[in-house]
Amino acid sequence: MQDCTVKKTILLLLSMSLVSINSYGGDKKIYSWKDKHGVLVFSDSPRAGAQEIKLSSQNLSMPAVDITVLNEDKPAAVVNFKIVIASPTNEETVRENTGSVYVTSRIVPRFESGFKIQLLVDGVAFAKPSNTGTFALRDVNRGEHTLQLKLFNSEGSVVSVSESSTFFMHRASSL
Repeated sequence: MQDCTVKKTILLLLSMSLVSINSYGGDKKIYSWKDKHGVLVFSDSPRAGAQEIKLSSQNLSMPAVDITVLNEDKPAAVVNFKIVIASPTNEETVRENTGSVYVTSRIVPRFESGFKIQLLVDGVAFAKPSNTGTFALRDVNRGEHTLQLKLFNSEGSVVSVSESSTFFMHRASSL
């Protein structure tokens, strides 16, 4: 009797392995069609207009592809940055008894990470280059003053310099 159960178990295992081998690749079908953009699409789900692809082998391999075209170093596009003084506008009179002036800049194209701006007041650097485009000047003396901005890239090279802009500080006399 035990001999019979061993034979049944072996027979069951053999039949299960044969079924699993056949179900692995025998029932798989691949379909192809072109989408609305003309791209060839492959799927295991049929759809209207799809053609069944007949496979001759279950072991598929792709031929080697030359991928060196993907490694070509294309020259980076040269971006010409432009920095301008947005305020105060050229020839503007600033009426502020405390002598405070807020200088703002505008950069085209957009300000990039790592870039820094330096403000020059009357030809002298106001502060070290910073990552902000707004500067607060305090206690500016009465009279005519010139402003200029320098834009530095992440390596510290000047990529743009604004035109000089003149403003006039008007402060009430203490007399």
